[in-house]
Amino acid sequence: MSSLFPALTDRPGDRVALRFGERSLTYAELAAAAGAVGQQVRGAGRVAVWATPSPETAVAVVGVLLAGAVAVPLNPRSGERELGHILADSAPGAVLAAPGERLPDALTGVPRIDVAVDGRGPAPGPGTAGDDDPALVVYTSGTTGPPKGAVIPRRAVAHTLDALADAWRWTDADVLVHGLPLFHVHGLVLGILGPLRRGGSVRHLGRFTTGGVARELTGGATMLFGVPTMYHRIALALSDDPELVEGLTGARLLVSGSAALPVPDHERIAAVTGRRVIERYGMTETLMNTSVRADGEARPGTVGLPLPGVGLRLVDDDGRPLAAHDGETVGEIQVQGPNLFTGYLNRPDATAAAFTADGWFRTGDMAVRDPDGYVRIVGRRATDLIKSGGHKIGAGEIENALLDHPGVAEAAVTGEPDDDLGERIVAWIVPADPQSPPGAEELAGHVAARLAPHKRPRAVRYLDALPRNDMGKIMKRALTHG
Repeated sequence: MSSLFPALTDRPGDRVALRFGERSLTYAELAAAAGAVGQQVRGAGRVAVWATPSPETAVAVVGVLLAGAVAVPLNPRSGERELGHILADSAPGAVLAAPGERLPDALTGVPRIDVAVDGRGPAPGPGTAGDDDPALVVYTSGTTGPPKGAVIPRRAVAHTLDALADAWRWTDADVLVHGLPLFHVHGLVLGILGPLRRGGSVRHLGRFTTGGVARELTGGATMLFGVPTMYHRIALALSDDPELVEGLTGARLLVSGSAALPVPDHERIAAVTGRRVIERYGMTETLMNTSVRADGEARPGTVGLPLPGVGLRLVDDDGRPLAAHDGETVGEIQVQGPNLFTGYLNRPDATAAAFTADGWFRTGDMAVRDPDGYVRIVGRRATDLIKSGGHKIGAGEIENALLDHPGVAEAAVTGEPDDDLGERIVAWIVPADPQSPPGAEELAGHVAARLAPHKRPRAVRYLDALPRNDMGKIMKRALTHG
């Protein structure tokens, strides 16, 4: 197969490929360091990578891929039980880590290889791995049991990055800035492997700060990747940070993913900078499915159109495709295409259950589709689809309406059993002023006036903060009714 990273295998030059703070590597230096890693892991099968936000992680993953081996990124914040499960399931032949990095006891029995960013190995060639050979095993969050390892083939990585290049007009002239973790698809595949496949450059913040974003965007970066929590902080900081306003205004592309970006944050950023954040939709198992195009309409609340080569349909509760694209009828998203994983490692039962008889992947995400094909995700089937009074209601649109209230700082919406309605809508609110929170009736009226009376919350519960995971996603299963 052709190389995943032509800029590394076809005469790498002196252009900066990676920068983490004050540490940077040119394409030539990265090729040499990745070549050294490749020498050590060639033929090793699966190789774990202790995925800290560092150049060592990038060198490790690139070296593994160029050697034709399989990278298993490990979240450094994983608990002992979860890490033990991942290691037992993936059985890595080695673990790659930065020199001096302390590893947990669970990794004691795995041979360790220190990654030298100044290493010198043979120039990597295109390799002999085929398109359908695995590139990565990325573990899902495991909300309904132990994490499952999604086996992502090399063709899925190549296809997703090339499809995004088409949608976003992504070229070797682009300089990406982000501060995302490197143990998942967003930060690693899109945020590190994406720029390297294009021959461009990436600047990793190490730790996300609005000041870091401002510095990089005013210093030559052209693209920003973030999650909603990051964009929320950016939106709040704009009024006091003219450098941040300048940076966002001059950026070529602002992209949000991993969860829905609340409409109020969309509008706040657009009002101050004149720039719209675009959203895309993907999963560990599918990589990227849809996106707003760089030359398309960045419509708040939507994740755009299916990417080239990706098939997408909405189905009803019986699995029948929905004929209507009316912006109202809710269905589950199913996808197929070269962007999909090949299965869950050691879990043929889970793999079979994830696909329909005709080969479509069941995402578990619920959405509506506008007449022009734009997709609007309303939430997860398990936690965000509320069936109340005969209506199917997505939590996302209610959350956006609540966030439009000046007294609401954060909001989450869930359903709870109700003898009359089937489920009642419950709003979980972090008030902007804890001493004077908006009342339940006021919030219900606010939602009813913007959406419809049957979408108003029937109960309101107040919190100091919403429970979130490493990516800033609200963990709704941690919200207990009482």
